[in-house]
Amino acid sequence: MSARQSNGIPRQNARDAIVQQWDPSRRQNGQAHPTGAPPTPPLNDSEEEHAERQRTLRDKIMQQVEENGIERPQGYNVSYHYNRRVENMHFGRTHPMKPWRLTLTKHLVMGYGLQFAMDNYDALPASKETVAAFHDQDYVEFLSKVSPQTFQELSQIYEDRIPQSYPGDLVKLGPFNLSPSPGADCPVFDGMQEYLFLYTGATMEAVSALTNNQSDIAINWSGGLHHAHKSEASGFCYINDIVLAILELLKCHQRVLYIDIDVHHGDGVEEAFASSDRVMTLSFHRYGIIDEDSKEKHLFFPGTGALNSNGNENSVGNHFALNVPIPKGIDDDQFLHLFESITGRTLEHFRPQAIVLQCGADSLGGDRLGQFNLNIRAHGECLAFVKKAGVPLLILGGGGYTARNVARAWTHETALAVGATLNEELPMHIVPRPQAFMGREHGDGRLYPELAGFHKNYVTQKELDLLVEHCHEELRYIQHAPSVVMDRLPSRAQMEAARRQVDDEMEADRAAESGRGERERRRRERGTGTRGELR
Repeated sequence: MSARQSNGIPRQNARDAIVQQWDPSRRQNGQAHPTGAPPTPPLNDSEEEHAERQRTLRDKIMQQVEENGIERPQGYNVSYHYNRRVENMHFGRTHPMKPWRLTLTKHLVMGYGLQFAMDNYDALPASKETVAAFHDQDYVEFLSKVSPQTFQELSQIYEDRIPQSYPGDLVKLGPFNLSPSPGADCPVFDGMQEYLFLYTGATMEAVSALTNNQSDIAINWSGGLHHAHKSEASGFCYINDIVLAILELLKCHQRVLYIDIDVHHGDGVEEAFASSDRVMTLSFHRYGIIDEDSKEKHLFFPGTGALNSNGNENSVGNHFALNVPIPKGIDDDQFLHLFESITGRTLEHFRPQAIVLQCGADSLGGDRLGQFNLNIRAHGECLAFVKKAGVPLLILGGGGYTARNVARAWTHETALAVGATLNEELPMHIVPRPQAFMGREHGDGRLYPELAGFHKNYVTQKELDLLVEHCHEELRYIQHAPSVVMDRLPSRAQMEAARRQVDDEMEADRAAESGRGERERRRRERGTGTRGELR
């Protein structure tokens, strides 16, 4: 795939792959990262033993609920959307994306008892029609059929959708950027159709809860796949559930703000709305060369999101994209200064009626692919700040490739969403796989281990001031609360009243018609034997 422009937005070059810097043998702080999940022990219990174990587990969880003061938030409602089948997927032994991180997140969320503070929904897969609201029809059809067994056959059918190759490429790409080759960013793996449509379905159900006023905050940690484009996969992302969610929100809200704190630029979402003034995209991300000391100078994936990239300049969407490109190694105080200064001013100018927040956890220190030094509490402060806006809020996952820390961050942020404060000590006596959090290299069983200091900090105060000044200047081009003409759907009461009125009018017409027919019948009977009888 060659670098090209779509909708006025530069696209990443395939040679700057997201997994390019991934090395399973790389060590951080002298410790090697495991490449897979610990095996699950077989369960051979009788029904009675299983029931007893469930009762004991529930008692332990309820104890955590009491100790942490878990209760439903007052004045607003939070919903949690998830399907455990997404946990079973496997991108490949050396691939950084581990859906097992969702298993660990679920264990911690339930171990602390946070489920009792939320409405919990078992998500259903999205339909092909739902996904085709944004994605190309051929691409959706391909995703619904592709597997390791069908890939070669489909490659022949969609031969014209195979991107251009280059000499020296290590990965041979197939249609729409997918590949069964080891080392592919977007591999073809068993069960992928179920995985893709399930995480998308969870996001769409979360949006539905917001638009139906069932929830004020809706969470789907399995979503947030922001790199997928209209007709191609990119950066571990196949279906852009974020774009689909925003399109749905726009049916009910005039303005939607998208905020991205993933370490990678939210290029797929920005590209989709680069020509719109109803959606504003704000991305805080790593930008620049991966390693200055390396002989080969590769850009940090996806290579987009420069400071002067502010939407399609030839459309009304100009200035409605804000990018905050950040050098390597930013720390908590610096990041929060940027986030609050820029996001706060954005909220004042754009005045969104709904917000989508992508909480990619690869911006945490110690992430396998990220290059920031954020701690979990600082990452969560971004969510707490956005929550104060008081508008419908969709919270999604995204990146994050050190599974245990992803689980910690998203559990902490689930607690922030419901207004709970969690115990520093993880409920190790409850979680099924405590070994994932045990030992010094795994955080010593604590919720907030120190994650700073993994990377040298190249961020200066001068650069921070420049970023803030530029974004504030861009926001001057935006009117306060830009006006948008749209038709609102009538309320349920209005629809019922209109339905009753139409029913009454139809009944009156039927009655009138019936009366006219009866009068005509009688008139003709009076003329029996005359010419009128034969008419």
